[in-house]
Amino acid sequence: MSRLPLPVTVIGGYLGAGKTTLVNHLLRQAAGRRLAVLVNDFGALPIDAALIEGRDGEVLSLAGGCVCCSYGSDLVGALLDLPSRVLGIDHVLLETSGVALPGAVAATLSLLAGYRLDAVVVLADAETTATRATDLYMADTIVRQFAAADLVLLNKIDLASAAALDAARRTIAEAAPRARIVEVARSAAPIDVVLGMARAPAAPSVALSTPGHVDAATLYDWLRVEVPPGEDLAGLAERLVDPTLGILRAKGLLADRTGRPHALHIVGARWHLDDAPADARPGDLVAIGLRGRLDAAAVRRSLVKAST
Repeated sequence: MSRLPLPVTVIGGYLGAGKTTLVNHLLRQAAGRRLAVLVNDFGALPIDAALIEGRDGEVLSLAGGCVCCSYGSDLVGALLDLPSRVLGIDHVLLETSGVALPGAVAATLSLLAGYRLDAVVVLADAETTATRATDLYMADTIVRQFAAADLVLLNKIDLASAAALDAARRTIAEAAPRARIVEVARSAAPIDVVLGMARAPAAPSVALSTPGHVDAATLYDWLRVEVPPGEDLAGLAERLVDPTLGILRAKGLLADRTGRPHALHIVGARWHLDDAPADARPGDLVAIGLRGRLDAAAVRRSLVKAST
């Protein structure tokens, strides 16, 4: 049986937006996921020392079976080498520099067999987003970073004034109309929102509690619905990415019209279908959205429409 494509999350954003803090947060919340972090060099991404268990050349061994690898100037080579170099990886985090265009990095993945783009996640500093996006030298890069995003983490909302926060929201909405926006402090977004839910599509994780000052259990809702076999899965996916439904993430192990099982992954406006093992048991779809914005009734209506 062929190996399923390895999901890759590209993490972008301008200098100081909170990318390093997010990566360390995700590593601390891995909860059994084996994550591989790819960085241009270790100095550009200071992994929390408490997470480091050892170093072997260009590989840092991290807690929980995670690793951090330096790729220098050869990202493609590092991705091609990763599956044989580090076994059992569940998800790849690819952190870009503050001046890089995450959309261009994501496009590289389409050229590589064995990988699929899970999402482009771009961070923004709520205090500085509006001014940076109009800066003579930085604006073009920042706007293009936002435009590539599936998910924008509007960070440091605890430090921004009401006026700065409103200006940041307007800036992002204009630059990234298809992206979903999640407001966070200290980059503390739930891992299930950023990376997708669990490793096994049949048993998505719905534990959304985030340690610290952000009580994610009060900020997010989740919905589990049964999907009968025989659906037009592509049609269903197109309906579920409708922004009015309020879905940030969704995942399910579902059967198509021939009875063949597929894993459906949704993040914002992006969706992807993976083949699933023939003995997999399709059934449920789990969705996560912001509390008060996840329209459970509309999601269920979408399932009905997809089967008609």
